[in-house]
Amino acid sequence: MFNFRFASLLMLGGILLFGCAERKPAEPEKPNILLIMLDDMGYSDLGCYGGEIQTPNIDQLAADGVRFTQMRNCARCCPTRASLLTGQYPQLAGINGMGVNLAMNTATIAEVLKENGYHTGMTGKWHLSTTLPVDDPVEQLRWMAHQVDHGPFSPLENYPSNRGFEEHWGVIWGVVNYFDPFSLVHNEEQIKEVPEDFYMTDFITQKSLDLIDSYSQDDKPFFLYVAHDAPHWPLHALPEDIEKYKDTYKDGWEALQKSRYKRMVEMGLIDSTTYKLPDNSSGRSWDDCEKKVYESACMSVHAAMIDHVDQGVGKIIQKLKDKGMYDNTLILVLSDNGASYERGYPPGFDRPGFTRDSTMIEYNSDHPGAETTWNYIGKAWASASNTPFRYWKMESYEGGTATPFIVHWPKGLAGKANTINRGVSHVIDVLPTCLELAGAQYPDSVNGEKTILPEGKSLLPLLEDGKAIHDTLYWEHQGGRAIRIGEWKMSSLPNKPWELYHITKDHTEMNDLAGSEPNRVADMNAAWEKWAIEAGVML
Repeated sequence: MFNFRFASLLMLGGILLFGCAERKPAEPEKPNILLIMLDDMGYSDLGCYGGEIQTPNIDQLAADGVRFTQMRNCARCCPTRASLLTGQYPQLAGINGMGVNLAMNTATIAEVLKENGYHTGMTGKWHLSTTLPVDDPVEQLRWMAHQVDHGPFSPLENYPSNRGFEEHWGVIWGVVNYFDPFSLVHNEEQIKEVPEDFYMTDFITQKSLDLIDSYSQDDKPFFLYVAHDAPHWPLHALPEDIEKYKDTYKDGWEALQKSRYKRMVEMGLIDSTTYKLPDNSSGRSWDDCEKKVYESACMSVHAAMIDHVDQGVGKIIQKLKDKGMYDNTLILVLSDNGASYERGYPPGFDRPGFTRDSTMIEYNSDHPGAETTWNYIGKAWASASNTPFRYWKMESYEGGTATPFIVHWPKGLAGKANTINRGVSHVIDVLPTCLELAGAQYPDSVNGEKTILPEGKSLLPLLEDGKAIHDTLYWEHQGGRAIRIGEWKMSSLPNKPWELYHITKDHTEMNDLAGSEPNRVADMNAAWEKWAIEAGVML
């Protein structure tokens, strides 16, 4: 197997470990880094994590690489993206809520790697800048429909192109009409018109291919962040993809949970002893559902959206192979949070009421998928998508914070093909990992401000020989909170008391031990509160 530590030391200056003293081994070639993020994808949506959705390209990355079972995110889009790019808990990176600016005193992966000889590119969703509507709600709807122009979509200094990315093709806000997206930009320039056959997932894929083409023209390594919007609501997909899944979900969410759970156990991802299957967290029964056709149609579009992302991943993989860059490209695939429980929001803020040509959008349509519809999967399907865990996006339970995480790198992962890593990790660990592989040091200052050191740890010891890198992790988002210390985890819904779980024996958080372990609850609460105060959590 490729020795990560040895490679990193060589990159940082080189040390002589082999051969004669007068001979110095050549410095290893720094890897390209491709970070692929999906939005609101459930823990078990991918085929390689037990799902029925057709994701052969991502599945092949898993078959040739490493699947993590205990990678954690921050339960919501903005916080996770901030932590992923900075190595900080989101509050320390300036994200103590939704639609706020990424702190200028925390360096992104792109800002560091750009200064260390890397090309840096991004395609897709940013969602790390202040996003304020105009004062008039009607005017806001017209702005989202491209009928009026109100200037920059957020402060320009916090656009991706000013946070280390040489090129950014994508959206600044967090929600899009996939066929005609609001806040679409190239660097600082607004893209005001799109082709008739535009589809956001294809745009992200094509711009990623274009950037890889440009990177192949010289010997510089690249960091490319491919931040998909899919499958975040609205449920928008192409008809041919929806057709594949028209009958897939007709038996309902309980049947889906059971079938996914069975496959996950058979794959060896989980075991039936420490991962008991909970009831659907929505409390809803498929037998009592009065709109089965509507419900199954919503989930079919969710599946179609993920399927189409995978098709794009296949094109990116082929491009890397064609350019001779595949073997030395570290590819990371993950989701920013669990599947979304959300449903029923009316037009307003980031949800349009009509299209560019003033066609009204039908919310919660019986036939989701087209531009003139605006649908969500809701709690019951979200719970099933997050099998085997409870809850969903936003909550700090496992269903909100557990993410599939695939690491693929032919040159650096020799002997690790199709393995499962059960070590505890967090998205804060991605930046330190990238910096170590690039031989880069975290800067003392960025954007003219003094930085604070990242909280994350490099994943390389965990990948190399299974060494634990974390004992304690923390979460907080909109009142939901959690803390994990060793084998124990406490979780809480907003404004609810702590629940305590022996998490290594009860990964699905079903047996609350808070009543029988009051001293442990008190100690862990004290640790969480100390962190929360230091991190600036709004208590």
